[in-house]
Amino acid sequence: MMLTVLLALAGCADDPSANYLGGFGDPVRGAALYAPRNLGDTGRWAGQPAKAAVAAEQLEFLTNELATNPRYAPEINPAVLQSLQTARREMRGYLGIAPDADPGVVIAALRRAGEALRAGSRASAEAALATVAFTAGPGGTLQRLATMPRLPRTAEAAGMVASEFDRLERRR
Repeated sequence: MMLTVLLALAGCADDPSANYLGGFGDPVRGAALYAPRNLGDTGRWAGQPAKAAVAAEQLEFLTNELATNPRYAPEINPAVLQSLQTARREMRGYLGIAPDADPGVVIAALRRAGEALRAGSRASAEAALATVAFTAGPGGTLQRLATMPRLPRTAEAAGMVASEFDRLERRR
């Protein structure tokens, strides 16, 4: 039993937007609480494109969920959502993702690319990013993931979303 819990916790560190804790956790809350670690200094992922893909996926996930999730959308401070939307524009601009790309397509592609990179398959990662949403092309996006700089608007949004979830927790 304890081994199962430890393995589940290890998995949530890799992708906090996944259904962590074996599906018993809240993926939105998990992504928000991990945001300062994963998005506070995106430059830490330079040379680690799989982790950069997870961070970009997390930002897409949080921005989309906090705008549409019936549990959180009514409660979230609009300034936090606006900050996340600004961060998403910054991240998309850097990675070469179309500004109007469907978040679901972007999330799925980044998740598959991250999984492929962790498995050591650049070809599969490129295939995952071969959609019209990735205007820099698969190779260009992978190069940008590998050289991720610190993105200041993303760092601001990471702190804001974690603070907002802390505020919501205290209110409950």
